Amino acid sequence: MLGDLLPNLDVIVTIVLRGTAVGALFAIVAMSFNIVHNAAGIFNFAQGSIFLLGAFGAFVLADRAGFGLWLPMLVLVALAVGALTALQGWITLLPLRSSVEQDSWLISTVAVSVIIAASLTLAFGSQGNMVQGPLPRYTIIGVRTPGAFLLAIGAMFAWYVALRWFLRRTFTGLAISALSQDFDAARAAGIPVRRLQLLAFGVSGVVAGSVGFMVAPMISVSPDAGLRYVLNGFVAAVVGGIGNNTGTLIGGPLVGVIAALTAFYVGGAYQDLASLLVLVLILMFLPQGLFGRAAARKV
Repeated sequence: MLGDLLPNLDVIVTIVLRGTAVGALFAIVAMSFNIVHNAAGIFNFAQGSIFLLGAFGAFVLADRAGFGLWLPMLVLVALAVGALTALQGWITLLPLRSSVEQDSWLISTVAVSVIIAASLTLAFGSQGNMVQGPLPRYTIIGVRTPGAFLLAIGAMFAWYVALRWFLRRTFTGLAISALSQDFDAARAAGIPVRRLQLLAFGVSGVVAGSVGFMVAPMISVSPDAGLRYVLNGFVAAVVGGIGNNTGTLIGGPLVGVIAALTAFYVGGAYQDLASLLVLVLILMFLPQGLFGRAAARKV
């Protein structure tokens, strides 16, 4: 009986690889959540749709393209998505004159997500689209693995290192990090708060858009898929600790592997339910996440 429940080695490798690769995408979305949250104190719930904009960019500009075209199109799409996200950030933050404790950002970010999904549906239809990428399949421990899976995992670590360097080694990054400590103190010190917040939105768009472009061959490029990525990205951010990118390296793959196990044993329709259960358990027993810290609140 126990032998029927235990998968063989090929299945284990497939579950781990697929779960880690998909979890890497959740980690990327979580990182884009974190940089906006640290700079502006809000969550951009349009990040899932912004991630999909990058994937649709690959579908339109680089389907079946070789590296000679794929790479410049990647840079172009990432910058374009970053610019659009910065514009979205300006619209989102416009009503927040003095305090991010207002709730308008919640409505506006969700509204942007709906608008993006509706626009993509009008432009491309509601069906999922497939993208042919430049990377071949590789054999790992006897399992044929799409190159996009390895690209997703590599992108997670690459963006983690790049963001860590930016936020800790550059004056602009240090200023953005300072915003998470005290907005009023940063403003009093002469730091251009709103400009840095818009830059944080733009950087989050570049991160999400570039990875969406890179991993388009491993996902269904569908207008309504953004909900899954924003949901699981938020869960990954909570598991790792809100604002902590190191935590996303654990939280993202963990959520991805749990989703893969759920799909294998229960069914793919229950993957998001499993993620929500993980979110509930974390909030019940570790509300600061695995790597988060309790924050002081002014009253």
